[in-house]
Amino acid sequence: MKTIFVKENEQARKWYLIDAEGKPLGRVAAKAAALLRGKNKVTFATNQDMGDYVVIINADKVAVTGNKVEDKIYYHHTGFVGGLRSHTFAKTIEKHPTDPLRLAIGGMLPHNRLGRVLLSNCKIYAGEEHPHVAQNPQPMDV
Repeated sequence: MKTIFVKENEQARKWYLIDAEGKPLGRVAAKAAALLRGKNKVTFATNQDMGDYVVIINADKVAVTGNKVEDKIYYHHTGFVGGLRSHTFAKTIEKHPTDPLRLAIGGMLPHNRLGRVLLSNCKIYAGEEHPHVAQNPQPMDV
């Protein structure tokens, strides 16, 4: 029996639309990460970009449970001495509404060149409008 090997440029790709309004942050991120990796396909390979494109709308209305709105903290470092910066979920969603979802999805993808390419196949928008209507994305239920 031969191993099936599909080239990345010959892989058929679909577009999926996920509405994140009122849905838990982790569930939306997990579904998007699985679609981006291509784990729903027979031709899945861990070392290749076999995934589909994902468009996420209403990222600013994603739900978090408990006290995470005030207790969840995002950190980043500027690279300078004493440059550790922190923001709560509420402040992050107010200033950059797509960042919590992008960080959650990025944490579920491989932490290498492949993961960065896969994350670029995910388009996240704060409102209802998105410029990918021509691709006719299929609505996904999370």
